[in-house]
Amino acid sequence: MEILYEDNSVIVCIKPQGVLSQADKNGGESMITRLETYTGGEIFPVHRLDKETGGVMVYAKTSSAAAALSRDISEHRFNKEYLAMAHGVPERKSDTLCDLLFHDRAKNKSYVVKRERKGVKKAELCYTLLGTAEINGEQYSLLRVKLYTGRTHQIRVQFAHRKMPLAGDKKYGAQDGFSLLGLWAYKLDFINPETHKNTEFTALPQNYISDFFKTFE
Repeated sequence: MEILYEDNSVIVCIKPQGVLSQADKNGGESMITRLETYTGGEIFPVHRLDKETGGVMVYAKTSSAAAALSRDISEHRFNKEYLAMAHGVPERKSDTLCDLLFHDRAKNKSYVVKRERKGVKKAELCYTLLGTAEINGEQYSLLRVKLYTGRTHQIRVQFAHRKMPLAGDKKYGAQDGFSLLGLWAYKLDFINPETHKNTEFTALPQNYISDFFKTFE
């Protein structure tokens, strides 16, 4: 387990792909259980990543730190950026995407819908195209994505809706040979509850996106 930073209030780590952010109803191993074993104390989640997504996460070590971080998230003072490898090439090099999303809990899948109704939430992100490359005869794009809202599978479904499913994302229509999802939580920017200073952490992907990313740095 890779720890990037730790103090009395927070612990910043790398969540590997395939590991839960926190335990689900099936009781599988999660980052919470790993971190509680590591620290010997209680760990509080404040945000989440899909099981299939890896990258930088912060957890609180006290309830007061969790409350402070949760408040900052609701007040948009907690910033998350991702690297995404997607099929195809977007029409614009940078853009803001706004959609209405409905999450079907039974299927654990989100859908873009046209009208607001119960369970539908606004989803907004912006992206910048870092570069494109041809792999096995198909064009792929590397995108840097910033989330303004945190909806279930948001990045995955918003790009899939535009016929740009992420590499390896068979749930949302990708048909390729990638075994891992082409999505990585690259950067976190938040106010440390203990020092009250803005802190920033970045981590390069620990999968095939890394070589793709280094090409365009």
